[in-house]
Amino acid sequence: MDERWFEGPLLGFDTETTGVIVANDRIVQAALVTVEPDGGRRDRVWLIDPGVPIPPGASRVHGITDAQVRESGAAPEGALREITAELSAAIEAEVPLVLFRAGFDLTMLSHELDRHGIEQPDWGKAAVVDPAVLDKRVDRYRKGKRTLGVTARHYGVPLEDAHSAAGDAAATVALARAIGGRYPEVGSLGVRGLHESQVRWHAEDAASLEAYFKRSGRAERVERRWPLARD
Repeated sequence: MDERWFEGPLLGFDTETTGVIVANDRIVQAALVTVEPDGGRRDRVWLIDPGVPIPPGASRVHGITDAQVRESGAAPEGALREITAELSAAIEAEVPLVLFRAGFDLTMLSHELDRHGIEQPDWGKAAVVDPAVLDKRVDRYRKGKRTLGVTARHYGVPLEDAHSAAGDAAATVALARAIGGRYPEVGSLGVRGLHESQVRWHAEDAASLEAYFKRSGRAERVERRWPLARD
């Protein structure tokens, strides 16, 4: 893999879901966005009928309703097998997987695969790039929110079709490249070294946040595992 990982091919991945409880909620939309070094882009998007009601609050965020998934959504097992095949091919080709807050989407997907009896990708071989982790590393003390939209604006990255899986995935790839190009601390690392560094950076940041909560009288646990937050 080229040392300048952000100049090579990248595969953005994002999901829209019924909620934020990764062990129980379901994926209703997923997108894989491949961006080549020359700017060429290939999108694959799946609308999935989760088989459970989509809460109104979730629909207000991503705009996907029960009626839409009943009419046009794919059955989960078939869609999840296609998604897994593409992810596995990228992992084997050493193409970095790019996700904003990877721990949520990858852990959600992993639970979905178990739910439908689908073999997991070889997560141990995956190289993951998470702009949320990178941003906290290179600009630790910046105040304010660090959502995808806010972070993208900070780095001058356009976010089109926010809260659609494809729009968020494409913006996440552009954001990763912007951070890699601006900060040699992350841009000069090989992709495997970058992955391993993010494991450590995320754990350190989680421990710091948990300590802050404790000082504030809040007994909250912050997940240290990344990018897959499950046993």
